[in-house]
Amino acid sequence: MNKIPITKVGAERLEAELKELKSVRRPRVIQAIAEAREHGDLKENAEYHAAREEQGFIEGRIKDIEAKLSNAQIIDVTTLKNDGRVVFGTTVVLYSDAEDKEITYQIVGEDEADIKAGKISISSPVAMALIGREVDDVAVVKAPSGDKEYEIVAVSYI
Repeated sequence: MNKIPITKVGAERLEAELKELKSVRRPRVIQAIAEAREHGDLKENAEYHAAREEQGFIEGRIKDIEAKLSNAQIIDVTTLKNDGRVVFGTTVVLYSDAEDKEITYQIVGEDEADIKAGKISISSPVAMALIGREVDDVAVVKAPSGDKEYEIVAVSYI
């Protein structure tokens, strides 16, 4: 199976969530199931069914995170050679002439993407247009509404 790139911060966030699920939420739901069983008939016990549903969600999320971490290629962008090129994990400041404004994005793994936080997926059209380019290059992004051009103003390895 191919390794999936993830930033060091993203991997740490997943590991923290995994720890929370295993050490806090799983024991709490097990306790809730035990308490609901004590109330008698399980067929009509809404607390029991809700707790079992939550347990299923927690176990599924644990397996999902463990699979992602086992296939992850953790990249610490601060250790990469800063040659000014846009690569996975870099933070890029772009200038859009059409919108007359600067936009800042960090290129991250698919699970870390959050456009509101300025994090775009490595597989997004914008990121694919930027990879390998340098400051002062113009990247053309193919969008459904037409091509958009962005000039690369700065590339940071932070």
